[in-house]
Amino acid sequence: MAEKKNWLVPGIIFLAAAILGGVAYYFRDYFEPGPAQVLPLSDCDLRQGPCAAELPGGGKVEFSILPRTIPLTKPLQLQVRVQGRKARKVEVDFSGVTMNMGYNRPRLQSVEEGRFEGEGLLPVCIRQRMDWEARVMLDTPEGLIIIPYRFETIK
Repeated sequence: MAEKKNWLVPGIIFLAAAILGGVAYYFRDYFEPGPAQVLPLSDCDLRQGPCAAELPGGGKVEFSILPRTIPLTKPLQLQVRVQGRKARKVEVDFSGVTMNMGYNRPRLQSVEEGRFEGEGLLPVCIRQRMDWEARVMLDTPEGLIIIPYRFETIK
């Protein structure tokens, strides 16, 4: 009986470590995506309308945010259209350019072939004016492609 008790604690520790390892492996790309091809920063103004970017090797991506004023703490409608490429998953990563605003990466849902939509939200900032970067992240069979766009908000 004493022999069984000697293995109980190490067995529980091993099982917990195996479960945690499995969870970490499953969510590994959620926080830190693998190697990516990052395109040059777009000079398109998202407040004027959808912004298009040509993909290396062919294809095109169009990204838009509504409302065009891009308000803080209000729901934003995000839309990505992918042409000439297959995208398995599309996310938009919002980050402050000069200030860490935390993790903010909504995953868009496929609504039809090549069209992804979702909702995002920008948190309030202590600054009157804030510079943001929205990185459209396309998970394609050829690998991850990131298209960065910059914009500003004023509270």
